[in-house]
Amino acid sequence: MGLTAGTGGGVEVVERAAFPVNKGALCGKGRTAPALLSSRVRLTEPLVRSHATGKLAPATWEEALDRIAAELSRARAEHGPDSCGVFGGGGLTNEKAYALGKFARVALGTSQIDYNGRFCMSSAAAAGQRAFGLDRGLPFPLEDIPRTGCVILVGSNLAETMPPALRYLTELRENGGTLIVVDPRRTRTAEQADLHLAPRPGTDLALALGLLHLVVAGGRTDEAFIEERTTGWEEARAAAMAHWPELVERITGVPVPQLRETVRMFCDAKAAMVLTARGPEQQSKGTDTVGAWINLCLATGRAGRPLSGYGCLTGQGNGQGGREHGQKADQLPGYRKLTDPAARAHVAEVWGVDPDTLPGPGRSAYELLDALGGDIRTLLLMGSNPVVSAPRAAHVEERLRSLDFLAVADVVLSETAELADVVLPVTQWAEETGTVTNLEGRVLLRRRAVSAPDGVRSDLEVLHGLAARLGHGKKFPTDPREVFEELRRASAGGAADYSGISYERLREGEGEGVFWPCPRGDVEAGGEEAVHPGTPRLFLDRFATEDGRARFVPVVHRPAAEEPDAEYPVLLTTGRVLAQYQSGAQTRRVDELNSAAPGPFVEVHPRLAARLGIAEGEAVAVVSRRGRAVAPARVTSSIRPDTVFMPFHWAGEGRANSLTHPALDPVSRMPEFKVCAVRLEPAEPMTTNGDGVLDTDADRDRARAGARPGPPEQG
Repeated sequence: MGLTAGTGGGVEVVERAAFPVNKGALCGKGRTAPALLSSRVRLTEPLVRSHATGKLAPATWEEALDRIAAELSRARAEHGPDSCGVFGGGGLTNEKAYALGKFARVALGTSQIDYNGRFCMSSAAAAGQRAFGLDRGLPFPLEDIPRTGCVILVGSNLAETMPPALRYLTELRENGGTLIVVDPRRTRTAEQADLHLAPRPGTDLALALGLLHLVVAGGRTDEAFIEERTTGWEEARAAAMAHWPELVERITGVPVPQLRETVRMFCDAKAAMVLTARGPEQQSKGTDTVGAWINLCLATGRAGRPLSGYGCLTGQGNGQGGREHGQKADQLPGYRKLTDPAARAHVAEVWGVDPDTLPGPGRSAYELLDALGGDIRTLLLMGSNPVVSAPRAAHVEERLRSLDFLAVADVVLSETAELADVVLPVTQWAEETGTVTNLEGRVLLRRRAVSAPDGVRSDLEVLHGLAARLGHGKKFPTDPREVFEELRRASAGGAADYSGISYERLREGEGEGVFWPCPRGDVEAGGEEAVHPGTPRLFLDRFATEDGRARFVPVVHRPAAEEPDAEYPVLLTTGRVLAQYQSGAQTRRVDELNSAAPGPFVEVHPRLAARLGIAEGEAVAVVSRRGRAVAPARVTSSIRPDTVFMPFHWAGEGRANSLTHPALDPVSRMPEFKVCAVRLEPAEPMTTNGDGVLDTDADRDRARAGARPGPPEQG
């Protein structure tokens, strides 16, 4: 989303009405972002844990970087390169994500790198690659959404998670189009829909297959499109036909008449789209689930045509760009595969190293975190807070504590940073220049508005300082423009080709950005290089597969990794709220946002509440096989009677991810955040700590008993 940061008398966010994505609209998180620039809430000096006292205390940058480099070198010497782990973030700029992946593979020689974006869009990415040969969140600009005829929005609550984008759905309906929302909760977004389907959590795959069954049975397939532009239809059709409407109703709880009405609305429209988000994706069958929705689009000719197609709504600030340039376990810059010899050779030449020295693919995010303290002895972590955001979070916290050494670079002292041996204060959005890539594939230049406080350095400076101590300093520049120029060369010819994009072009383009792929143009007769316009709309002529055809993938419904039983009879699903963001490490430090959303809660249907004797506002313990969380009950008919909902922004006793299941999708390695079995119990009264985190005396005692010594010493 676009904004302007004014600096008269301090930083002020000014709406940019001309920006084509959000057209000036900002949510509360964007409007209050300057509050995070205050030294009152952010880190302004390195912290190093004292060997003598066990506490974090202020240190110089030289001391902090020396300590990290020494520990990384020791681990490599004693246990090999793969004993060093690296964990990145989907909020890092393209330059930082690129440099972090290069640092892991060149300076450390480790294969053990992944990032928190694995927890966000990876299932949609895997399904898109499988079907289309390419993953870009949206293969069309957001501006196309109001002009289509029907949108099926699956597992997204845009009204709270991405409020400025909700206008596109509002305009869709104003233009005579229809909106179908699929969500087990009747959210603010679902309330605006023409039709709301409320499936049982974990059954989105069966729902999509049931719709495709009805499309086939009703003769609504686009046979010409299937014949001319796809492969694999016969197998996919046979798989879908095993999911007849009455069976799908029993599995999902969605009535057959609603299934039929969905097909009518979707197929009657001249053009239509399916948009998915974390609901169907954060499942142990997320790739197949998204694949089933893609099959629905392909069977009806709603892909590779104007105003039609499948798209994924990304969930982090640079969720798209963060997964394109090498901080993912199996990727090299430009969305190249780490196992492709030609890709390795190309990138190695740009980096000035032997391709044979580049390690192979490493572990995915949860698998990496699960291995901490085992064969991974040290971890460098940038821009992530897995103590709150990872599934089975208490176990992940335990693995972080078991490390020989943990270094964290962050803006604030997050719950993960509190466990670190070294904490590095780094720059944030208004204090640094760099590029980000939004959900449309639009590459944008974000310019520095203010200088960082004394004592704060950029992540690029951190990586340069560490690389220099490890003998590779010249390979890691600190100027973001210089890093981007190298990224352009590394991405050239790859799926996500940025080689035709430059800082100069982004500055001159009125801030509207350039869509990738954007290769460098050919040099014309007069010596001038042709300028590639970028690619706002993908797949209109051909898909990105070898033969140009989209791939149907046959999929069948299967249960969640953990279904309810007598001991744990209720389903839990998780998500976000309007005033908080992701792990809350930053938003929980903004007073205005905390006032709007001060702490966790548990949504409970009135029938379930009556059966269990739960009253509005009463403390409830939600218990799974992995842990326990306590929060006040919010009794509401907007949730299914067999399901409870918790937001995941808080630590302490209200940590929702203490409960979630780490079962992984076999293709994307996405954990099953969206569905697990729980029971509800009465809980002891709750208190609130200074950060607005609800906890109990017993919880604090347990934390103190197992924690590394806590807050930094004052110095």
